[in-house]
Amino acid sequence: MADIRLEKLADLLVNYSVAVKCGDRVAIQGENIATPLINAVYKNVLQAGGYPIVMSRSMVTMEMLFRYGSRDQIAYVHEVQRIIMEKYDVRIVILGGENSKALSNVPSDKMIWHDLAYADLMKTMMQRTCKGEFRWVIAPYPTASMAQDAEMSLCDYEDFVYKACIPDLNDPVGYWKNVASEQDRIVKWLDGKQNVHIIGKETDLRLSIAGRKFISCAGDRNMPDGEVFTGPVENSVNGYVYFSYPAIESGHEVDGIRLTFKDGKVVRASAEKNEEFLFKTLDTDAGARFLGEFAIGTNDGIQQFTREILFDEKIGGSFHIALGAGYPETGSTNESAIHWDMVCDLRCGGEIWVDGVLMYCNGKFVI
Repeated sequence: MADIRLEKLADLLVNYSVAVKCGDRVAIQGENIATPLINAVYKNVLQAGGYPIVMSRSMVTMEMLFRYGSRDQIAYVHEVQRIIMEKYDVRIVILGGENSKALSNVPSDKMIWHDLAYADLMKTMMQRTCKGEFRWVIAPYPTASMAQDAEMSLCDYEDFVYKACIPDLNDPVGYWKNVASEQDRIVKWLDGKQNVHIIGKETDLRLSIAGRKFISCAGDRNMPDGEVFTGPVENSVNGYVYFSYPAIESGHEVDGIRLTFKDGKVVRASAEKNEEFLFKTLDTDAGARFLGEFAIGTNDGIQQFTREILFDEKIGGSFHIALGAGYPETGSTNESAIHWDMVCDLRCGGEIWVDGVLMYCNGKFVI
């Protein structure tokens, strides 16, 4: 018997998050282990009048590509991938694999070859999204591998995932609309503000948001959701930050990251684990040492670290920044082949000041 929560999640993704319309061309991507949710999404797209196609994603084949492929093969972009990003209306990505560490031993140089090859497509996706031409959402399908990363049983992890995505099983759309309404209040308060000062454990960071737009995320691109974000003025970031949670990228877990910024650029960096990967990623391209995003997590239903950024960047009481590409709709002009989110807990003594006013204290908004 199908889990009713899975059916509800599929309906929420198709009819709320990306709001598939009659005639929309829809690419659905995910690994075979996520087939139950992929099939439910496929059915809902058909019922909405869309034209769905399922594109298989596999960490096994990705590992083979990096292990046996030449540089040209690793950097090759298939035409079908270009067509989806340049021509399709909707993309739905289902996360969930059998081994989250499949790429953990891939040399960082090879990762960079791949990222650089796809930089233009990422830029295209962001530009089309900004113009309203492309809608996308990323959502999880709970697997044993993800449960192990989160240090939970599969049953407990399933409960965690579905509770985060559909806290109100009877009216999930109504729930996320209420989240949107509350976050819109925060976004309106931030409108027209100029300077942000973040204080926390080993953290004293200043940045400008002058002329930048904050976006409320309430289930329309990520599921689960819960954040407000913008793109800081590129050359404005100064100070230092310590990330209390590991930063995970393509299976590489980098612990104890400390970054120092001067005039927007990372000028000093260190990590307690996988420091070489951090250094090489920072040198991916000219934009990799600058920030493309500053965001505050607002989902109080997510309190524990799970090693899945889809959840971790939403932790209520946290903020995160992303090195690399920024979203054009915020006003960001930073371009890069990477967009690497790093999360910092502010629940124990952290503060965010905006134009000299205390906005956020100990993980709560106080405005």
